[in-house]
Amino acid sequence: MSRVLVVSDSHGLTNELEKIKEKHQAEVDLMIHCGDSELQADDPAIKDFVMVGGNCDFGSDFPKEKMEIMNQKSIFITHGHHYHVKSSLMSLVYRAEEVNANIVCFGHSHILGAEVINGILFINPGSIRLPKMRKEKTYVIVEIEGDKILFNVYDINLGMLPMLNHEFHIQS
Repeated sequence: MSRVLVVSDSHGLTNELEKIKEKHQAEVDLMIHCGDSELQADDPAIKDFVMVGGNCDFGSDFPKEKMEIMNQKSIFITHGHHYHVKSSLMSLVYRAEEVNANIVCFGHSHILGAEVINGILFINPGSIRLPKMRKEKTYVIVEIEGDKILFNVYDINLGMLPMLNHEFHIQS
């Protein structure tokens, strides 16, 4: 089993990212930031995160997208603004299929969510600074075990939110 922490849209926060790292770094295999950190690449708060650039990451050298492999599952990471995720996930679905992703991590909308489309799990961890559609300032930890994915939601101040946790099954 592999554990992956996913955060997005921290918009300049550093203490909160440090708090998340301190709390979880020893228990996860990978930490992902889906963009709009508004920090420079050498900022200690994002050290150890796999980073992509968001629409508010001006002057950064973060890539537009990245691919990671974890427990034999390919994880596609992007911010989402290049794929117009605020209006539809279809462009992102097509891109995920192009790159043979099993899991897609994205942000941009600040809306916590997860759903399986065409056998691919799409994860938006929400925002730890400016959440939309709910008050909790969220990030997620996913546990990957074969085709089963456990989706665990955390609030930056409240800890795990068990009522939002879910189990998904994806295609191999």
